[in-house]
Amino acid sequence: MPGRHHLFVPGPTNIPDRILRAMLRASEDHRSVIFPALVEPLLADSCRLFGTERGRVAIFPASGTGGWEVALTNTLRPGSTVLLPCAGQFATLWGEMATRLGFEVTTIAGINWGDAPDPAAIEDALRDDPSGRIAAVLIVHNETSTGVTADLPAIRRAIDAAAHPALFFSDGVSAVASLEYRHDAWGVDVAITGSQKGLMLPAGLALVACSPRALAELDCGGARGYFDLRPMLAQNATGYFPYTPPIPMLYGLQESLAMLFEEGLDQVAARHRRLAEGVRAAAATWQLPICCADPRAASDTVTTVMTPTGCDAAALIAHAFTRYQLSLGAGLGPLAGKAFRIGHVGDLNEGMVLGALALTEMAMRDQRLAIEPGSGVAAAQQRWLAAA
Repeated sequence: MPGRHHLFVPGPTNIPDRILRAMLRASEDHRSVIFPALVEPLLADSCRLFGTERGRVAIFPASGTGGWEVALTNTLRPGSTVLLPCAGQFATLWGEMATRLGFEVTTIAGINWGDAPDPAAIEDALRDDPSGRIAAVLIVHNETSTGVTADLPAIRRAIDAAAHPALFFSDGVSAVASLEYRHDAWGVDVAITGSQKGLMLPAGLALVACSPRALAELDCGGARGYFDLRPMLAQNATGYFPYTPPIPMLYGLQESLAMLFEEGLDQVAARHRRLAEGVRAAAATWQLPICCADPRAASDTVTTVMTPTGCDAAALIAHAFTRYQLSLGAGLGPLAGKAFRIGHVGDLNEGMVLGALALTEMAMRDQRLAIEPGSGVAAAQQRWLAAA
């Protein structure tokens, strides 16, 4: 079909032309004397992205899933127990990985998909562990399956209130570079993100930020190979990598960080909040509920819209793709066929989102949903005009 495709899944996201041009590089010697001129500023800027002056950031050739493994295997003793509130697909998958790696996963009862992790429940679980059996608290900062954002500062306060020694892990794959994130100020020990969302790159890089406390635990981890932080950090200190890095991706990351800092990280978060409010206004006008139970926890990078009984969300998504060149995110896990997801993350503005909302309305009308054409578009416009 003619024209450009409309990519509105919550990742991978649109890649700006500036980044595409930056990645168009010939091969070069990653052992040359000039290679640290790329790596050293890149690592410093990655620390700035996470908001850490005391910690270190490592860049692995991997997706965010690889970042999960880095976090678990490098800082926890084999067989350790982790506390993981499971309220979505990615929290569930992180827990399954931890189990496969030999860790014991403790969950919190009473959490439904669409709920945010409850700091009070986390505090209670830690208070019930006076021996310190729980080695880490694992939180998905922004759960893209449900469109829910966790309150990381409140969870840090809960861990402190329980006076518990557990490390604090955050999966920030769909949060870092999009939402506010402050590694040092929020007391996070290990945080990860992936290149394919707010960083506006292809999938292929996992960035892992470690606090001094997490770094002190590196020799306590179990068997590691490719994802061992120790040789990575040792080589990074000299401006190199312990194995061949994906050089075009590093140049793309350099350009991505430059773009984010030019806009300003606070402004990036504000833009995502503004776009999200328009999408949520559209869903409300369509009279379709979103999965997030508490409006205060609604994600600013993805909105999970529930479809009415009798409407096959998977068919709606397929129709939007084939008829209108619009990619919407599918419902995952128990939401499969019951929800579609509108990603509003990365290199986007109001005009692009309005186009996606208009096409979504047309696809829903084609599927015989009682949606007034233009209603969601107008709601988003009115929301943004009022904010302006």
